[in-house]
Amino acid sequence: MRINKVNLSLMKKIDKSIKLIALLIACLAIPSLAGAQVVKNMYFNIDWQINSPFSESFADKTSGWGAHAEGGYYVIPQLAVGAFISYHTNNKYIDRQTIPVNSTSAITSDQQHSIFQLPFGVALRYNVLPENQVQPYAGLQTGASYSEMSTYMNVMKVYDRNWGYYISPEIGMNMYFTSEKQFGLHLAVYYNYATNKGKVLSYSIDGLNNWGVRLGIAF
Repeated sequence: MRINKVNLSLMKKIDKSIKLIALLIACLAIPSLAGAQVVKNMYFNIDWQINSPFSESFADKTSGWGAHAEGGYYVIPQLAVGAFISYHTNNKYIDRQTIPVNSTSAITSDQQHSIFQLPFGVALRYNVLPENQVQPYAGLQTGASYSEMSTYMNVMKVYDRNWGYYISPEIGMNMYFTSEKQFGLHLAVYYNYATNKGKVLSYSIDGLNNWGVRLGIAF
């Protein structure tokens, strides 16, 4: 657990800027790679992500502060292997209260809890109808998960950064506008679990569970 004295509004602006820059890089880089769609057995998806935590009370509010990018290569007509990266932030406001820091001190303040997640790794996808313009599929993503558990209190931020193992099954579909399948829409529903553990003040997490929806574009 680490404690930083910071300007709260400045810290929030910095956090948002970093996340927006990461999303912009993904949006610029992946479509440029999608020019390789002349190799017809590749796919790319870029998504806006809605995420809802459960079994976790530290920051349990559903939010749309997330994005997901994934690309893969069909080693056989129905099975693809690729890579993914995504991020998400969930928050929760806590009314003013007295919080014990250790056996001799306490803090009285309201709080803004936040959990930032950044998983990345390998993606597998089974395409049910690879020749159709509408292609339902089942997918699995697995890899590493970086997470920051933090609470903002007036001019102070207390946080814990940690790593864990990540796994996420997903069902979805790509819906292409033309028979050439060069551009379309992507829709998916997912569940994910990460083994991250963290502790901030008197709060702790032992694993992260989420479900959500992804909506974006397909190449």
